[in-house]
Amino acid sequence: MKESNRIVFLDYLRVIACFMVMLVHCCEQFYFNDDGSFAMSTRASGAWATFVDSACRASVPLFVMASGYLLFPVSRSTGVFFRRRLLRVFVPFVVFCCAYTFWNGGKWSAMAFNFPMATGGHLWFVPMLLGLYLLMPLLSPWAEKADEKEVRGWLAAWLVTTTFPYLRRLWSALYGAPDFGSVPFLYGECPWNAFGTFHYVSGFFGYLLLGFWFRKFAGDWSWKKTLALALPVGAVGYALVSLGFWLRIPFDGTWPFVRPYAFAVDVEMSWEFCSLGVAMTVFAYFALIRKLTVAGGFYRLYPSAQRGELRNLSCAHLLPLRRHAPSEGTCLDAAGDLRLRRARISRLLGLQLDRPQDPCRRQAGLRIGVLRLRSARSIDQRLGGGASEGRDLASPDDERSRELV
Repeated sequence: MKESNRIVFLDYLRVIACFMVMLVHCCEQFYFNDDGSFAMSTRASGAWATFVDSACRASVPLFVMASGYLLFPVSRSTGVFFRRRLLRVFVPFVVFCCAYTFWNGGKWSAMAFNFPMATGGHLWFVPMLLGLYLLMPLLSPWAEKADEKEVRGWLAAWLVTTTFPYLRRLWSALYGAPDFGSVPFLYGECPWNAFGTFHYVSGFFGYLLLGFWFRKFAGDWSWKKTLALALPVGAVGYALVSLGFWLRIPFDGTWPFVRPYAFAVDVEMSWEFCSLGVAMTVFAYFALIRKLTVAGGFYRLYPSAQRGELRNLSCAHLLPLRRHAPSEGTCLDAAGDLRLRRARISRLLGLQLDRPQDPCRRQAGLRIGVLRLRSARSIDQRLGGGASEGRDLASPDDERSRELV
């Protein structure tokens, strides 16, 4: 895209969404153990994870909305469109799958069936985008002729599906464990059919359509209208996302609080990307970011070629995060282990997330300045964890992202 034709606010959106993705993975250090179990050392850890992570769950959907805004309906021939997506999305995806499999010692043969989930779980968003790209040429003739009322009708149908995470929990509360499967089935779903009534209007398809609606029908909102819509919608959405996580953590006074990985999956219900609260925050973020149209100053210091490389940063950012994450064998039984985690993540982001002043911290010398002078291995040894003997493991992941134009 020529510099004169760039849509400036989408560059801001990519930077913001990419940073959100990295923050989401940094927050996992506050409630995930290295073996994949849910582990929280203090109530403050829960507060940090809730406050920051809830605000950043819009990351992946924002990238999908950017794709809908720019690429839908498809203006090129189907063959040209697929070739461009193949070169810009699929080829880098394969490269990073190989890189993470090599880096973390994964199984090469398993990539014939799926992306390397155990070693590069954050790459899940690329197959999701590829699926949307397959669908876009098929729906483009409809999108070119659809009026706003029709598009809003489909968005309303999609919005119904964002309540399903909540409806599944409601079903369990009313009727207990489901008769079939591990989660309640809704509206035609069953063990022998995963494609229920709303399947084809659910998922990330709605964000693609929402981005298209913003470009074609929303028009140029004033700041007054933008704030009048974005602030209340975003506030309600953030409340649903954050309280849904915070209130489901049973703070019983026992620290560290450790549960199996299945508990983490369940407690993150309100953080699901296609849940109602997240959808509301995505709408608010996109409406606000649309107003960022200043193309001077800092924007000009960041060349367009670098703006286009954010896709690679989204794929590659876990490599340095792995370097600063605790090693295999580290657990949250000792308070010092979690402080080590926080210090490393703080160093990576240039932030100091907490300032505990206890003998364990002073003895280990876990200040950001000291960490810059000492290797992670020596710090592990001083804490007595012996964790540095093992190799780094990939922490469980939900989401990664970026837009590719």
